[in-house]
This record gives sequence, C-alpha cells and structure tokens, in this order.
Amino acid sequence: MEANIQKAIDFKLEGHRCYKEKKFREAIGKYHRALLQLKGVHVVDNTTGSEVNLLNQAGAKMTEGQRSTVESTEIECYDSLTACLLQSELVNYERVKEYCLKVLSHQRDHFKAMYRAGIAFYHLGDYECALRYLREAKNREPTDTNVLRYIQLTEMKMSKYGQRESSKEAPPNP
Repeated sequence: MEANIQKAIDFKLEGHRCYKEKKFREAIGKYHRALLQLKGVHVVDNTTGSEVNLLNQAGAKMTEGQRSTVESTEIECYDSLTACLLQSELVNYERVKEYCLKVLSHQRDHFKAMYRAGIAFYHLGDYECALRYLREAKNREPTDTNVLRYIQLTEMKMSKYGQRESSKEAPPNP
C-alpha cells in the first residue's frame, strides 16, 4: 500500500514537472496515473466508491497519516488537472467543473478551485452559479484581477440575458 501511495506521489510530481514545461497533455496523463495508483490503495484497503469519497469509508488498514497523504495527493491532482484542462485548446468545462467540485468538497475555502469552478460555470452558461463561486473567490482574494474580470463578464452576461428575457415578455410597441 505504501508503495502505491509513493508511486502516486511520484506521478503527481512528474505531472507538476510536465506542467511547468507546458506539456499539459502529458501532465494530465501523469495526474490521472497518480489517481489510478490511489484507487489501487483504496481497493487494497477494501473500500469502494469514487476517488476522493473513498477516504470517508476507509477502514483501519490505512493509517491516519496515509489517509491524509492520499487525500492531499488526490486534491492536488484534481486541482492540477483543472489547471491543465484550462490550458487546452478545446476546454472541457464540464470536467473542469467536476474536478473543482471534488476539490471543494474537501477544502471548501480552496481559492483556485472556487475561481476555476466560476470560470467553468460561466462557460457552461450557468451564470448564477458562476457568480456565486466567483464572489466566494473574491471574498478570499479581494484584489485578484482575474476574479474581478470574470465577475464583471458574468454580470454583463446576466444583464444581457435578463434584457433578452424581458424583451421576449414585453409586447411589441405599436
């Protein structure tokens, strides 16, 4: 089990190296391999379910230190995966959203995951959710210009959408 955890950490570190070298596709592969190694740890530990949620059900076979290492490695991999995905030519915002929500389910105050979830919801057209995550990110980092810019873009989209909706309901002028 310890060997699998170490392999996962090694893959994660390789992913970080690839990311720094702007080899995003390769980095994504490394982060996925790290997560697969950790899935193996959960199987050995006789737990079932999906990646991060497995930790809640882990039996006594994993020590508290191992559980903590596995959780932090998973969170870091999902966070890094979102960073890579956002660098893609064709961004899969649904997957970015999914991974951000996994991170936030364990670290509710994770700034980058909040910001990236806001970006994902924005591009998926869910402006209310986007604004909620972006405002929460702004509460953590009030001067972050990227967050402020996306809040402004989201509010503009919402006002345009609101105008379109109200113009549909209003009768035409005679």
